[in-house]
Amino acid sequence: MGNRKTATVLVGLRKGMRRLETVFFMAKAVLSERNFIYLSSVAVAVSCALAVIILKNFAHNVFLFANYVNQYLKLPYANSIFPIIGILLTVIVIRKFLDGSIEKGSSRILYAVAKKGGIMPRKQMYAQIVTSSLTVGLGGSAGLESPITITGAAFGSNYAQKYRLSQKDRILLLACGVAAGIGAAFNAPIAGVLFAIEVVLTDVSISAFIPIMISAATGALVSNILLSQDILLSFKDIKPFDYHNIPYYILLGLASGLVSVYHARNFRRVEHFFNRYRLNSYRRAFIGALLLALLIFFFPTLFGEGYESIKTLSTAHPESLLDNTLLEPFKSKEWVLIGFVGIIVFLKSLATGLTLGSGGNGGNFAPSLFVGSYLGFVVVKIMDLTGINSHLPVANFTMVGMAGILSGLFHAPLTSIFLIGEITGGYDLMVPLMMVSSISFAVSRKFEKHSMDVKALADKGEVFTGDKDKNVLLSIDFLSHVQLESKTFQLTDTVEDVIQALQSTQQPLFPVLDDKNKVIGVLDINYLKSFIFNAYRVKFGSIEEWMQPLETVLNHDDGMELIMDKFDAAQQNTLIVLKSGKYYGIVNKCDLLETYRLTLKGMVIE
Repeated sequence: MGNRKTATVLVGLRKGMRRLETVFFMAKAVLSERNFIYLSSVAVAVSCALAVIILKNFAHNVFLFANYVNQYLKLPYANSIFPIIGILLTVIVIRKFLDGSIEKGSSRILYAVAKKGGIMPRKQMYAQIVTSSLTVGLGGSAGLESPITITGAAFGSNYAQKYRLSQKDRILLLACGVAAGIGAAFNAPIAGVLFAIEVVLTDVSISAFIPIMISAATGALVSNILLSQDILLSFKDIKPFDYHNIPYYILLGLASGLVSVYHARNFRRVEHFFNRYRLNSYRRAFIGALLLALLIFFFPTLFGEGYESIKTLSTAHPESLLDNTLLEPFKSKEWVLIGFVGIIVFLKSLATGLTLGSGGNGGNFAPSLFVGSYLGFVVVKIMDLTGINSHLPVANFTMVGMAGILSGLFHAPLTSIFLIGEITGGYDLMVPLMMVSSISFAVSRKFEKHSMDVKALADKGEVFTGDKDKNVLLSIDFLSHVQLESKTFQLTDTVEDVIQALQSTQQPLFPVLDDKNKVIGVLDINYLKSFIFNAYRVKFGSIEEWMQPLETVLNHDDGMELIMDKFDAAQQNTLIVLKSGKYYGIVNKCDLLETYRLTLKGMVIE
């Protein structure tokens, strides 16, 4: 009976979706292109906001259940078990239902914009929701915001594909989904707009702001209506800015920048360790989750997103963080609390690296806010207990510290400033937010040129920058221009074979391969022209004598910047492409430049 009711509900949902799609197709036919984009930005935002509500409610309810187990069932360390279950379930879902892989991190959004014309896989519309809810909802030490932004971007991208919109509109709606996700997650529409502009679309015209603003406002509105205020991260007990505290805010900015660099590097180190760890995915998940459980056993505030502990820091009794820990008997000693919080500042990157490296899904947005609030708290308390200044406002510094780490990690100072401004319900902290965010950003950029989420892509030249020409160049799909069916030779071939190939093809050079498909030399037509009509050289010559050493090659995973640099350095129009050290094909520089010219005409967002 239950199965029949479920089937009936599913059939009803499918019919409802088809009717809704029909309505949107009719709207597209009736409305102007610009007005349909406005309507689409609302539809994408509502979808994204509903995903946020599902994720946030699940994570919050699991946190409440863990507290219930701790306090009422008297099992104070049971929450160490939940992350193991969550990470293992995540790996099972990925292996069994998601083709064995899932793209993690907001860098995948930038990759889709830079290399795929804004096209994101359909499964990203649900895969992120399912896997991150299992990982973070069950206590994995990561954040939900990165999966939320990927989900929103996937909604926007696939919506645009569904209604056959242009590439510029597809990228625009992708950014709308990102803005709606941030707006809904924090009830912060301005921060959503700025994040989409500052991080996703580094090169955008003014007219694109309107759909993005509509999406961010819609997402925040839906979230505000349907999501409990207890779940949203908000602070109202903020004291007015006192200019006498400027030196301490400068100190916090410097510390935020350095801690940001540490967090990013340590996180990558842990994640890369697991990537190199040649175990099967289940064993790797279990080992990583077990280590995470051990950390949570000693430091329970590493459980989940950690937003509840951020709120606790700003209360009159921050020592309650030591409840259900081995240090609970010493909670009245303030130095113990400071040491506990300070250690967690440096352990959070390890916990997040273990969570994601072992196979879980989540992001670094929430961890950056977590670390920032803890760092701000430590700075205030050290100033207090050392007698340097006992009147610094704890809540102000925990909030401003969040902006400092967020700015340093993601290189997004504007997003950081306005996100905390909206979370605190006003702009009383605008001056210290600007100071700390800008200082942290400057310090972080001194050591790390790229933000932590895009560093791996940036090393390959696969992300957008503020340079429009470079953006167009990076958008070119290099592999689609590689000639895979090009003519090749081996040393056993004859000179007559080469002459016949020269007469029958326009190919400018011919790779010479060994029996393992590795390139041992090249036959360049420009070089052969000097003696190809010499009867003696033709009669008594050999391929080994005619071929030249291979000097410049392209790798199939080279970025477009590196590819063009190699063409310029070699001063050749055609180069050989290798894959894993073996011959892959040849590519012509003129083909790439022609694609660049055509892309330049149709890529700019109007």
